Amino acid sequence: MTDDLESLLAPQSPTPERPLLGLTVLVVEDSRFASEAMRLLCLRSGARIRRADSLQSARKHLRVYRPNVVIVDLGLPDGSGAELIDELSHARPGVDVILGMSGDSGAEALASAAGANGFIEKPISSLGAFQEKVLSCLPTGTRPTGLHVITDEEIWPDKIALQDDFVHIADLLTTDGGEDMLDYIAQFLSGVARTAGDAEMETAAHSLADHREQGLPYGSDLARIAGLVQARIEPRKVV
Repeated sequence: MTDDLESLLAPQSPTPERPLLGLTVLVVEDSRFASEAMRLLCLRSGARIRRADSLQSARKHLRVYRPNVVIVDLGLPDGSGAELIDELSHARPGVDVILGMSGDSGAEALASAAGANGFIEKPISSLGAFQEKVLSCLPTGTRPTGLHVITDEEIWPDKIALQDDFVHIADLLTTDGGEDMLDYIAQFLSGVARTAGDAEMETAAHSLADHREQGLPYGSDLARIAGLVQARIEPRKVV
């Protein structure tokens, strides 16, 4: 019995098929759909995963334990993920790998300036590309030795998680104070739509963001988004 317990608690070594075995990953991501994609990528790679959906939640996690890898979405409901990247890059003891993540490729410079070791552009569905990104950023002393399998496997998150994201936005649109969240809503929907391959929603989200940035009327953009969101929630009601 003691031998069995010791084997369970012993550090696990990477294998060619699971090159991230033994690593713990904290994913800081507010989208349930994007989080589900990261969960599948981590589990298929052998890594343990925890999730935080905001800066506040991530900081609570980090006060309790220190992961090997932190993947931070740049757009979070309570601030920019660059803030957390900057904090982590100066923390002692630090984490082995800090990765910024966004659906906006232009955010890579922001993540790098904040101290990230690398950047993941959403959507990412390739298991091999994810593993290579993490492995390439690991310090030499902690990087697995030997060969690992280069896989072309693609992962596909559960669509229920995508509907959860749309329900979340529908709630924000109908609650008091929703007006103050419009920039966040546009950013959130843009990222979710890009991850899901929803070009219609992505275009609508970009239009809202552009019109607000330019100080132009955006009522029609908001009405369009509300209709698109509702249309994507409606199938959920079918029994």
